[in-house]
Amino acid sequence: MQASFVFMHSPCVGPSTWAPVAEVVRRSGTTAVVPDLTRVGSGPAPHWPAVVAAVRAAAPADGPLVLVAHSNAGLFVPVVKEALGGRVVACVFAESRVPPRGGLTEIAEEPFLPFLRALAGPDDILPPWTGWWGDEEVAAFLPDAAMRRRVEADQPRLPLSYFTQRVPVPAGWENVPCAFVWYGEPYDGDAREAKDRGWPVSRVPGRHLHQVVDPEAVGAELLEVVNSSLFPRRRAPEASPM
Repeated sequence: MQASFVFMHSPCVGPSTWAPVAEVVRRSGTTAVVPDLTRVGSGPAPHWPAVVAAVRAAAPADGPLVLVAHSNAGLFVPVVKEALGGRVVACVFAESRVPPRGGLTEIAEEPFLPFLRALAGPDDILPPWTGWWGDEEVAAFLPDAAMRRRVEADQPRLPLSYFTQRVPVPAGWENVPCAFVWYGEPYDGDAREAKDRGWPVSRVPGRHLHQVVDPEAVGAELLEVVNSSLFPRRRAPEASPM
């Protein structure tokens, strides 16, 4: 049975950041879903159980699954995989943080927290993600005006506690094939880590939201990675000489 793709967007943005790639994958004849993770920060911390619940609710009811995570959504892959059990047959990290092999991990690394605290209001709620950067920086990520409007329309406002929560990393989560697809800095370090772990690593040059800018290229690369690198088709045996 062919595996369905489950696209996990960063909770800093919304499903619109994966929707175009999901459509590319569907046109190939593969089932693809994009769980909505925009409300995972609305309840009390820790917020990772809400991520798990949202992905479980949106995943197809039957059959094998390939998890594809972008940005900090990659840090939730181990707990999502554990919740979905043996149905997860592969994990692909697309311009994503690579989780440790076990223990606990925080969503935001310590040097980034002062920047986030300075952005937060008195209620410790952050502005939408595109509000963190200058207009020129956002335009570099999202050069098309219509594209930018779609992304800005569904991005949430997250609490500071989302970034300080500690997410469990179940040991042995890497017992299925994993791969890394990256666009460029600052994820070159994660690409090196993935390569050191023996994962297939490939690059589609672009900025952090390149899957919105060029969904055809990113979708084609993800299909190639899964179908050729993680699950290569076995060659038919050659006929015996007569």
